[in-house]
Amino acid sequence: MRADVRQVADGTYLVHGSNTNWVIVTEGDAVTLIDTGYPGDRQQVLDSLAAVGGSPEAVTAVLITHAHNDHLGSAEHLRAAYGTPVLLHPAEVPHARREFLQQVSVGQVLANAWRPGVLPWMVHALRSGGTEQHPVTAPEAFPAASGPLDLPGRPVPVHTPGHTDGHTVFHLPDAGVVVSGDALVSGHPTSRIEGPQLLPDMFHHERARAVSSLDLIADLAADVLLPGHGPVHRGSAREAAQRARERAV
Repeated sequence: MRADVRQVADGTYLVHGSNTNWVIVTEGDAVTLIDTGYPGDRQQVLDSLAAVGGSPEAVTAVLITHAHNDHLGSAEHLRAAYGTPVLLHPAEVPHARREFLQQVSVGQVLANAWRPGVLPWMVHALRSGGTEQHPVTAPEAFPAASGPLDLPGRPVPVHTPGHTDGHTVFHLPDAGVVVSGDALVSGHPTSRIEGPQLLPDMFHHERARAVSSLDLIADLAADVLLPGHGPVHRGSAREAAQRARERAV
């Protein structure tokens, strides 16, 4: 299966892997990679870098929205094989090391197996390495000071807890883009609706905080949303967050 690479702005690409997205931001020959899909998506990650004229060696850093297996997948491989720094919110660093796990359990999935789409999604997740553990040996925290990171695209981390304690979205002000991870998605195999939404409740560590974090996304000046799941959403971040909040009630 080949990754679906789509350019959404100058130097910015949304990549659809196996039920999970990642984002590539290029600046000259340098690359910022945001998330890395499932463990089983590794070849797709490498192919997507090549598709935009990049390579693993060109990746300045891997930014992780949150340390769930379907986003952390190849981060440790890139760190170990190429020396690529893996950066997360300070609260998410121990999660990436697997000192704890804030992720939906097999038991929770089975308890929701009656819901439409859950069983096919579970089978796909298992085949993609969704229950494998690939902890990052030496994850690094973002600098304490707020503001843009000194990386291609000048991404600005915005802490949006709830899905996990350290979940972070990345604002690309120059491109008018928000990389929203799982704080705000536009679809999921277990969801029966399309467009801006929260993931189903079983996926959130603290649902109430996830709902509150939508207000932080609403404050970002952007008209392109690149979610962790679902297609690109075009429209203001404020309207997308408001729509997701309405649906979460």
